Amino acid sequence: MDGDPADQLEEHLALELGLWRVDGDPVRLAHSNIPLEKKLEDLIEQDPDILGAPLLIIGRQVPTAYGKFLDLLAVDGDGALHAIELKRDRTPRDVTAQVLDYGSWVQQLTHEDVIQIFATYRVGISFEQAFADRFEVAPPEAVNTGHVLTIVAADMDPATERIINYLAGFRVPINVALFRHFTDGERSYLARTWLLSEVASPEAGTNRQGTKEPWNGQDWYVSFGEEAGIRSWKDARTYGFVSAGGGEWYSRSLRTLPVGARIFVYIPRRGYVGVGTVTGEAQPFETVALQVGDATVRMAGLDLGAGYRHAVDGPGREEFVVPVTWEHTLDQADAFWQKGMFANQNSACKLRNRFTLDLLTERFGLDD
Repeated sequence: MDGDPADQLEEHLALELGLWRVDGDPVRLAHSNIPLEKKLEDLIEQDPDILGAPLLIIGRQVPTAYGKFLDLLAVDGDGALHAIELKRDRTPRDVTAQVLDYGSWVQQLTHEDVIQIFATYRVGISFEQAFADRFEVAPPEAVNTGHVLTIVAADMDPATERIINYLAGFRVPINVALFRHFTDGERSYLARTWLLSEVASPEAGTNRQGTKEPWNGQDWYVSFGEEAGIRSWKDARTYGFVSAGGGEWYSRSLRTLPVGARIFVYIPRRGYVGVGTVTGEAQPFETVALQVGDATVRMAGLDLGAGYRHAVDGPGREEFVVPVTWEHTLDQADAFWQKGMFANQNSACKLRNRFTLDLLTERFGLDD
């Protein structure tokens, strides 16, 4: 075999992407020599799916804490952040070092940082609304659960391939998206491939818990599962309580509600229907007493529209009831909901989401 072995290795490592027209005799299309990378940033911003996974762009030319500007910052449906940097004319060492530096910055971003970056990037729409529009669900309570580093390039050199493969071997979540531009008469095509077929998960080497918005120490979310014959929102509005049960998982979080907590009540698939203050500790339906007018009455003796008992009885399966003094309530037909508001399957949890709290404060006419 002729030639320098090192040169042969360089040729082996270099990645080549081809495109053929096959509606007749196969014809290989030549890739364009136009400066593609000058257009790629626009293309990815317009349609981030071009990178192969659903993403929401939350910032472009984002200033970092180190005086540099990240080309594109995105979030995926799980709350992981994606730092996207174009190679441009930089050397493999320079672009790889730069994207790793960006990764060290992205890893430290808090929930508030993400919200602020997006607010600067897209004025007039909240992060929560944009996330719900993109992924058809509200954003997770924790964002930056991990991060992914992507280098975007119009060509590949052996040195970059060696460096990225080396880093991937140590579970650094990094990859290269290689794009080529082809023309066929008046038609124009863009092809993409990845240097690595598999990369480390976004959580590799980072905080898997992500970052949450700060909690104000007061507000809680309660999911009230309206269920015919078992649980009635009309009863809850009339007599002042929330409840959950039928299994340890359902009642456990409700039992953590402290006396004095302000709760916002959500009926699944309906929306928010009330706000009030917890006035007593959770107790089983059979023993709990509620304040009705000037009297304290056992709930089991009230004229109720539901039974608050479950088909399978036994320890841990009881319906637990928490007494509440209502400030405002709505009929479930008038439940309040906007895209992007917080909701989850827990019977109760701390309500941190500022977007949701701001909307509920306005809807229920609260002072804060």
